[in-house]
Amino acid sequence: MEEANQTTVTEFILDGLTKNPELQLPLFLIFLGVYLVTVVGNLGMIILIMFSSQLHTPMYYLVSSLSFIDCCQSTAITPKMLLNFVTEKNVISYTECMAQFYFFCAFAVAECYMLAVMAYDRYVAISNPLLYNVTMSYEVCLWMIAGVYGMGFISATVDAISIMRLVFCKANIIRHYFCDYFPLLELSCSSTFINEVLAWSLGSITILIPAVTILSSYIFIIVSILNSHSTGGRCKAFSTCSSHISAVALFYGSTSFMYLQPPSVSSLGQSKFSSVFYTIVVPMLNPMIYSLRNKDVKVALKKLIQKVNFHTTKTDFH
Repeated sequence: MEEANQTTVTEFILDGLTKNPELQLPLFLIFLGVYLVTVVGNLGMIILIMFSSQLHTPMYYLVSSLSFIDCCQSTAITPKMLLNFVTEKNVISYTECMAQFYFFCAFAVAECYMLAVMAYDRYVAISNPLLYNVTMSYEVCLWMIAGVYGMGFISATVDAISIMRLVFCKANIIRHYFCDYFPLLELSCSSTFINEVLAWSLGSITILIPAVTILSSYIFIIVSILNSHSTGGRCKAFSTCSSHISAVALFYGSTSFMYLQPPSVSSLGQSKFSSVFYTIVVPMLNPMIYSLRNKDVKVALKKLIQKVNFHTTKTDFH
């Protein structure tokens, strides 16, 4: 009789970043600008690597894959958030909510593993430079990228199935600006114990395994650098790793703060701030980090601009 009185929720209302109407337009303009920079920056990086033969190396294939992941992750979240700033009621259907959560989860997990693969790539390049082309061949690189996406979508599928088995009754206000795991658990009128254990377990594995891989790679890299007798070689090794270290620190710092603490400890304001950082800000910063702090990318960009200008001038002349 109790189940018959329950009404299944068909749509949710997103609480958003703020309820202050005076902040809606400024925040819309700020996040629109951030999203445009994110899309242009990441697609620009992919195009640059695609059309610059000197960047056709495993390292930059991985960088272009990271740019694709960042672009997709931001696109799964930001457009809906921008729409919510200019509408009175931030409604999202159950199907749309599950789809948003699925793709966000898939690309967030993929980014964790992609950063680990990139750390391994730097380890091989610095510790075994003579065997680099064999160890990180095109085929190996392709399989690694496929594995990264595979882990992302497998994890997202498990999480999505665990969410969809829950029953949502009367409560439908998600205390967040997108459909995330724990805010959805708060709304369920069925037991969420299994979901919480599964989420914490998968979250720990997703963060800790890549983190251990990254840490181990950089321990071996530091040992190799310290054993190097070439000062120039040391500087070059540090410069090639600095971009990746920055990207790792930004992403893992914010995700660990969000997902590796008990829900009772995390406040709503802290959760939203941390989420904004790794879902919107980090995808914007990554292409800047890999372009502004990388000489090879700067040189390739100059050559590509010169090539475009040459063809444009030649066309205008004719």
